[in-house]
Amino acid sequence: MSTAHDNTRETGMRKVVFASAVGTTVEWYDFFLYGSVAALVFNSVFFPSFDPLVGTLLALAGYAVGFVARPLGGLVFGHFGDLVGRKKMLVVSLLLMGGATVAIGLVPSYDSIGVAAPIILVCLRLLQGFAVGGEWGGAVLMLSERGDGRRRGFWTAWAQSGLALGQALSVAVLAIFAVTMSDATFEAWGWRIPFLLSGILVVVGLWVRVSIAESEVFLRAQRTQRPRKTPLVVVLKHYKRELLIAMGARFCENIAGYVFTVFVLTYSTSHAGFDRYDALLAVFIAALVQFVGILGWSHLSDRVGRRPVILLGAIGLGAWSFFAFPLIDTGTTALLIVAVAVGLFFHAASFGPQGAFFSELFGTSVRYSGASIGAQFASIFAGSVAPLISVALLDGFGSSVPISIYIAFGAVITIVAVTLSRETVNKDLNFDTDTAATAEASENVTMHKTDRT
Repeated sequence: MSTAHDNTRETGMRKVVFASAVGTTVEWYDFFLYGSVAALVFNSVFFPSFDPLVGTLLALAGYAVGFVARPLGGLVFGHFGDLVGRKKMLVVSLLLMGGATVAIGLVPSYDSIGVAAPIILVCLRLLQGFAVGGEWGGAVLMLSERGDGRRRGFWTAWAQSGLALGQALSVAVLAIFAVTMSDATFEAWGWRIPFLLSGILVVVGLWVRVSIAESEVFLRAQRTQRPRKTPLVVVLKHYKRELLIAMGARFCENIAGYVFTVFVLTYSTSHAGFDRYDALLAVFIAALVQFVGILGWSHLSDRVGRRPVILLGAIGLGAWSFFAFPLIDTGTTALLIVAVAVGLFFHAASFGPQGAFFSELFGTSVRYSGASIGAQFASIFAGSVAPLISVALLDGFGSSVPISIYIAFGAVITIVAVTLSRETVNKDLNFDTDTAATAEASENVTMHKTDRT
């Protein structure tokens, strides 16, 4: 009887793993596709009247706008995810992301409608950011709140792996068009096709997501706990330390991740002399390495703890950044691949365990809000501006050393934050922190006494 129940549970878990991985892959495909195309062609399509480097800066500024909307998405989706469930919010986020991405593929160029073109583009990018801001927390919680606590890092890694798979898929599609089309054709209309293909991926993702069940921990909490109408207020009031730790843990990998996947396309093609195909090939191979790394490092975090693995990733990123750019400067494709792949391998160590780590920081009734706010607010100050700052540093100093120092600075922030945190591995997720519960109970008693008086 127990064996049959375990088998059913395992089958259900695999279904949720598949649904989370497919959904996050689609979302990150859409999100990364914009960044890759912005680095390659948006300067000429939407900002043709500017100097190429300035046009690239403006295109990447549009890319950064998506990050501004991510915290808002995290707030809204987190709030309703804590109140009505994780599954509903995941379906909505996927629909929003897919719709915005397909629409980007239909936006006329600057030559056709003038300044309205970049304005529309930025608005759609905001919608993308809003959607992905709500996606991450829900996908991670659907796995962390369902799986075996002893393997929580590994299970949540499948949601995390969508980042690498989405990156690889977006780059693979672009590389195919880079090989089969001339640069002129790709810039004229070829870049639109990968955005339009997102519609097919969204249909597949929705079909899978609609069929899964709601998080068991969330359903149990709904039955046994008094509902909280303002999860955001509870998070900001009782989980300040956890929020700061989450933001700090996110800082280094967010900076380095977008430097090694978005800025590296500009650096390798405009500064190091690589053609578009070689740059895309390097990021594609590196993303596959990152995928394996996310699963492997996260599995290791189940054995040795979240903190040591995240710290190792941050230290590795800070150190490797000083070696990566000189390797790229050699102009050798093999060394370009090594530079990016090693960077994303260390990134996987810092990023992979975050799904489990952030889930373990926050109580059930505010977990979606807490994890989303901690992750997405960090992205405003880290990932959103990383490609912009990197381009500006390269333009101002003509050297990659300041960029490496910038990544190392992010590593220091992450190292401090994680060092000050407590180990959370194997923590039971059926909780609301003693601080929050005690404070709330005290408030209720005080209010009751006041009413009686």
